Amino acid sequence: MVKMNRFIQFNDETVDAKTLLLYERLGRALADAPFLELTERKLLEFRPQESIISMSVFWRHRTEEVIHGGRLSDIYLLTAGYWKRFSVPTWITFTRTYSLHPLRKFALELLMMLEEFRLMDAITKERPGTATSFDIRREAYVGFHRNMLLSNVQKSFFADAMMNQLFISLHEGMFVDTSIDWGEIDLGLIQNILQHAYDAKNTEDNTYIADRIVGIIERFIDKDLIHQYYSAGDAITEDNTVFHYHEGMSDAEKGEEGPKETIEEVFRSWHRENESESGVHLEFELEHGRSGKSDANDTTPGNEEADIEETGSGDSKGNDNERWTDDESDKADKRENKVKAGKLFGKEHLNVVYEALRVEVADEQENRQKLLIWREQQKPYVRSFVEEMKKRIDLKEDSKRERLMKGRLSTKLTTMVVDERPKPFYRKNAPSVNLDAVFGLLVDGSASMLDKLDETKQAVLLFHDVLRQLGVSHEISSYYEDAYHATKDVQPNVFGLMHTFTDRNKDNGMSILSFDANEDNRDGFAIRWMAEQLAARQEKHKFLLVFSDGEPSAFGYDRNGILDTAEAVMETEKKGISVIHLFLSTEEPTGDQKALFSMMFGNKTASSNSVESFADQTLRILRKLLAIVIRNT
Repeated sequence: MVKMNRFIQFNDETVDAKTLLLYERLGRALADAPFLELTERKLLEFRPQESIISMSVFWRHRTEEVIHGGRLSDIYLLTAGYWKRFSVPTWITFTRTYSLHPLRKFALELLMMLEEFRLMDAITKERPGTATSFDIRREAYVGFHRNMLLSNVQKSFFADAMMNQLFISLHEGMFVDTSIDWGEIDLGLIQNILQHAYDAKNTEDNTYIADRIVGIIERFIDKDLIHQYYSAGDAITEDNTVFHYHEGMSDAEKGEEGPKETIEEVFRSWHRENESESGVHLEFELEHGRSGKSDANDTTPGNEEADIEETGSGDSKGNDNERWTDDESDKADKRENKVKAGKLFGKEHLNVVYEALRVEVADEQENRQKLLIWREQQKPYVRSFVEEMKKRIDLKEDSKRERLMKGRLSTKLTTMVVDERPKPFYRKNAPSVNLDAVFGLLVDGSASMLDKLDETKQAVLLFHDVLRQLGVSHEISSYYEDAYHATKDVQPNVFGLMHTFTDRNKDNGMSILSFDANEDNRDGFAIRWMAEQLAARQEKHKFLLVFSDGEPSAFGYDRNGILDTAEAVMETEKKGISVIHLFLSTEEPTGDQKALFSMMFGNKTASSNSVESFADQTLRILRKLLAIVIRNT
C-alpha cells in the first residue's frame, strides 16, 4: 500500500532495516540467544515477555561514526554486560527497599548508572575491541550531562542536577572542576564515596555505594528526579522473575522454580513459557497454570454411557479414481487451503491464516476481447525479445574454448612452434536445450493498486507470454490480507494463483486479466511463502520478482513491516534465490520512497516514471536476468 505523506517530516523517519538486522544478529551472538529481537526506544530496555532488547534513540542525528559506535556500545551493554553480569535478586531487593522512599527514582537510576560504569570496564577488559565504541559513548554522554547540569540547576531540579554531576565526576575524574554551588551538600564527601565505584566487582558492591550517597543527599534534596536517564531495570520486577507453577505440572514442564539470578535466566524462562504456551491459549484462575477447572458455570459433565443423539457424515471423496478426471485435475489446485502460518514464516506472522486459491475467470467476454487487444499490441515486443534470447543461446552453444591441453585439434597449429608449452586443442560448449531457470512473481493485491490495475495486468501478461514462449517455468500469484476480518488472533491472507509451476506452458492469460485489488499487503510473509515454493525447485537459477506500489501495510504490521520485509529478502537471498522489486506508481518515486525500497530490497529495486512504462520495465528486468542465466549456463 502506498505510504502516506505525513505533515511533520521528522515524524516520517524510517529505520535502516538492513543495519538494524545486523545489530540484531550481533546481539544474538553476544548473548548466545537466537530468539532475541532488537528494537529502538527512548532508552535502553529489556522486555523479557516479548524477548526484546532495545537500544536508545539517543544516537540519532549524529555523524555516522558516532551513530554506529554509540549503537554498538548499547548492544555491548545489553548483551555482553547486563545479560550475565547484572544480579537480578540484588536489584529486586534494592527496589523493594526504596519502594516508598521520596528519592526512589534517584536511588534506582543511580544504581543503574554505577552498574553501567562497572559493566563498561568489565566488557572492555574482556573484549578490548569494544573500547572505541565505549569512548564514543563516554564523550557523547558527558557532553549531554554537562548541558543538562546547568539547565537543571536553573530550574531547581536538584536531584537531576546531582545525577548529572555524579555522571561527569564518575567518567571524568573526581577532581574535575564544577561551577555549581551545592550549598550545604558536601560534594567532596559524595565524590569520595563515588570513588569506590572503580573497585566494584558486582551489583551488590554498587548498592552499598548508592545507599551511602542517597543517605547524604536525602537531607538536602526532597524532590525526586524529573527526567529519566535509565530504564534498563524497569522490566526486571519480582513478578517477572519469580515463577509459581501449577502443582499438576510435571517437573519437565516447570523447569527451574524460584527467582532468577541473571537477566539471561529471566529471558530464557519467559522464552520457554512463550514456546510451550504458543497456539490457542486458555485462561485459568491460576498463576501460570496450564490445567485446571474452568470458571464457566454453564458446563455439563461428560457421560461415557450417554446415547448418541445425532450423527453427521463427511463429504470427502477419498481416492476414488473414477471420479477424478483429467479436466478436473487441471482445474484443481492440490495445495492445502486455510493453513496457519505459525512460526514457519516469522514472528510477525504467527496468527496469519492463509490459503492459495485459483483466480476465477471473471467477465469472460470483456476480458477475452481485452486479452486479444493487449497481446496484439505486445506481439512485436514479445517476438523480438524471444528472438534476442534465442540468438544469445545459439551464440553460447556455438562458442568454443580454445588453447586447452586436450580436446579437438585446432586448425591453428602455430602454437606448436611459438609457445614453449603449446595448447593446440579446443572444446565446444555443450548446447543447452532449455534455460535452467525458474521465476516466481508476486503481485501486490492491496486496494491502492486499483488506479493502475490494467497497466499492472499488461506487465504481468507480458512476463507470462515471454517465459511461456521460452519454456521457462514460472509461477504468478497476487497476495493480500483480508483487512475486514483481520483481528489480533487471526489475520486471513490469500494468494490468488494466476499461473502455477504445474501449469507448465499453459496459457493463463484469462486468469491474469481476472485478478483484482483487495485490501492490505503483508510483503514479508508473501516473500517467504513464494521462496518456499522456489526452494523446492531443481533449477539452478531462481528469481523472485515483487510488483508492488508502496510499503507493507497490514493488521499490526505497520511498525515492523519494513524490517520484516528486509529480513525476508535477506533470508531468501541466502537460499540462493534472487529477489527483484519493481515499484508500480502513477508518477516518479520520491527520494524518500527510493531510500525506503533500498532498505527493503537493497540495490535490486527498479521503478517506472509512469504507468505506461510498467511493461517496458518488466522486459528490461527479464532481459538482465535471462542474460545472467545464459552467461552462466
